[in-house]
Amino acid sequence: MKAAYITQTGDPDVIQFGDLPDPDPSVGQVLVRVEAVAVNPIDTYVRGGLVALELDFPYTIGCDLAGTIVACGEDVERFAVGDRVWGSNQGLMGRAGTFSELAAVDEQWLYAAPEGVSSEVLAAGALVGLTAHLGLFLHAGVEAGDLVFVNGGTGGVGAAVVQLAKSAGARVVATVGSSEKQELCSALGADLAVDYHDPDMDTVLASFAAENGGFDVWFETLREPTPDRTIELMAKRGRIVVMAGRAARPEFPVGSFYTKDLRMCGFAMFNASDQEQRICGEAINQLAANGGWNPPIGARFGLSESVTAHQLQQDNTIGGQGTLSGKIVLTP
Repeated sequence: MKAAYITQTGDPDVIQFGDLPDPDPSVGQVLVRVEAVAVNPIDTYVRGGLVALELDFPYTIGCDLAGTIVACGEDVERFAVGDRVWGSNQGLMGRAGTFSELAAVDEQWLYAAPEGVSSEVLAAGALVGLTAHLGLFLHAGVEAGDLVFVNGGTGGVGAAVVQLAKSAGARVVATVGSSEKQELCSALGADLAVDYHDPDMDTVLASFAAENGGFDVWFETLREPTPDRTIELMAKRGRIVVMAGRAARPEFPVGSFYTKDLRMCGFAMFNASDQEQRICGEAINQLAANGGWNPPIGARFGLSESVTAHQLQQDNTIGGQGTLSGKIVLTP
């Protein structure tokens, strides 16, 4: 099979595209003919060695996939040959990656594809959708009527937060990087989308928060969070969710945090159990089946263009270029 893989960590150009042996599904695994994959920031960190993992070279890159099952190993119970599926959590914890024509995947990390939803859409919303759902509901307990804030409302996680929070009856405020992205974010369901280049952004957010009693949930996606701003805008007993900024060391206003009865939780999607993630996957499937799941796709490539795709993701995640809106999707 053709695959995008590395034999050492480093810059995007360490990615090779070539032939690797076809995988065989072991006990509890299915063999998926991959139809679409997506690039995530974590993929670039692993490939670049910024997140130190014990990798078995040649290491196939990638976490997300969508495709069709072509074979089942022993003791597979939830799926059969011919089923369309999607999932994430691959390429980690000793599991093979997804940037390949075929992928052997443990069935507990896969979800049935809703009828009529494309593999591109399912791959684009996989890791980011699971992450957003875990943060909003498992960790922050979002309910109807809550006021939710998220940075980057047209980014991968941000767009998922907007759609999932709105589906639960919450109101959503997001920041974006242009007037075009404001329109897209509003189309996804945001009640207010503010251009973070606007010099009056803080005033606009503060005014909206004050009019609505403060933010009940702040979903922090920035690599450099600003706790002083965040805590000032929070409602009493609000919840701050942190899932980014590995190297960040911001100043923290302890007094205003505890006098508002605030809570802060950090989480990594990969720590969630397969049962916890299945709840998320089923909720995303229901939203998709009802036409309410539309993860933005900002760029499309062939699998052979994985170097270019990784460079684009790295330039935006680490380089802050702001040239990407939505997910990068690749097809074999």
